[in-house]
Amino acid sequence: MSGYQSGLLVILCFNVIAAYAVYLPLAAGQLNLGVAGFMAVGAYGAAILTNEMGWPLVAAVPAGGLAAGLVALVVAVPILRTQGIYLALATFALGQVIAAIFLNLDIVGGAAGYPVAAYAGPGGVYALTGAVVAAVFLLSRTRFALYLTAIKSDPVVTDLMGIDVRGMQVAALTLGAVIAGLGGGLYGHHFSFVEAQHFNVALSIYTVLYVLLGGVQTVWGPLVGAVFFTVLPEVLRVGGGWRYVLFALLIIGFMALRPQGIVTAGSWRRRSPAPARVPASLPEAAE
Repeated sequence: MSGYQSGLLVILCFNVIAAYAVYLPLAAGQLNLGVAGFMAVGAYGAAILTNEMGWPLVAAVPAGGLAAGLVALVVAVPILRTQGIYLALATFALGQVIAAIFLNLDIVGGAAGYPVAAYAGPGGVYALTGAVVAAVFLLSRTRFALYLTAIKSDPVVTDLMGIDVRGMQVAALTLGAVIAGLGGGLYGHHFSFVEAQHFNVALSIYTVLYVLLGGVQTVWGPLVGAVFFTVLPEVLRVGGGWRYVLFALLIIGFMALRPQGIVTAGSWRRRSPAPARVPASLPEAAE
């Protein structure tokens, strides 16, 4: 694999991790525009642990993810009192506040950035991405995922069924923040540098676009959306200066034809093998 291909695959991995960080709360109807802020918490937290405290990389990155989850857990209760566009604005403001804090924090270099001594190679990036994707896929087969879907469809009816709607929403936001923190921690150690300017609102918006374009109805959507946004601009390099125009036209076309996303629950069921049918002559069928 060439250096260009390896670098592109690494960027794709980080985009996939960020996409699943957005996907979990979005599955419960929560639009999180502050994912970049949680990535910043993970990046700076893990970098401080390896630089200042001598922690090994395998412990510092998960700790950064847990730190981001703790921040989400603390702010989840007041933030989740809002709904719809107000929730999106609240998470947007949270991300901006977190970025501004690190931008003015001298202990981590402020606007000049923070060098990171420990290095995480491409193998570590691939491994963590695989672990995140596997964990989300496993989670999608549990009752927790079913509860999130029910909350997104109708939170009032879900609450009447005895499900703790607020608790599920807090859990979804917190788990998404943990994934974002893991991605941020690994990002800083792979590129050996952390700067607050990278974790801006554009990063959060692009990540949300990955999920919306890929589709939120199945767990495959964020993966497909991240691949689309990462690989297609490179494929369109043959168009020279027109590649971004072509890319924008393709996005508009996809959203016009499939506003629900590239991958939908119906399309995925059609591609899945049909379950075996029990012959009517068997006793079990007769019963």
